[in-house]
Amino acid sequence: MRDQPSHPPPPEDVLEISAPEQFAALAHPLRQRLLFALGHRPATSSQLAAQLDAKKGNVAHHLKVLREAGLVHVTETRQVRGGTEQYHQRTARHLVVAEPQAAGTAAMLAAVAQELDLSPAETHLTLRHLRLSPSKARELGETLAQLVDEAEEAAEDHPVHGVLVALYEQARPTGTTGCPQ
Repeated sequence: MRDQPSHPPPPEDVLEISAPEQFAALAHPLRQRLLFALGHRPATSSQLAAQLDAKKGNVAHHLKVLREAGLVHVTETRQVRGGTEQYHQRTARHLVVAEPQAAGTAAMLAAVAQELDLSPAETHLTLRHLRLSPSKARELGETLAQLVDEAEEAAEDHPVHGVLVALYEQARPTGTTGCPQ
């Protein structure tokens, strides 16, 4: 018996996150990490628990929340030693949050922080503030997205690397007028 059956790719390329239950599902770091882990191939709750160093029951609970929110689905069930094994997969390759909410963003950043902390290799984390015109900011955002989208993936025996790209306009302090400092 093979460890991993072959599965078709997710049915959608992009899923836009917009429903309240989707935002609620994204508001927990473990659920974010589960979505990260399911980004390349389907997996069982046992496989995910081992990969994420989490308890199987905890993983199963959070997978149920993600399923109910429409972010993952069961692609295959198999009978294994008197039980049923379910392979979960993301419903789309890319999950896009058009209007991020604070709780989901905080959970995603917490999940990324956990991933950075557990990384066995050198990590790169840079925060830089730039003064950009609206057109230059749009151009930079499009270039970063294109760079990530066009990155060529290596064979399955190579490690998975996480990439977080964020471009945002810094909020101006309330009650200030004139030119920013």
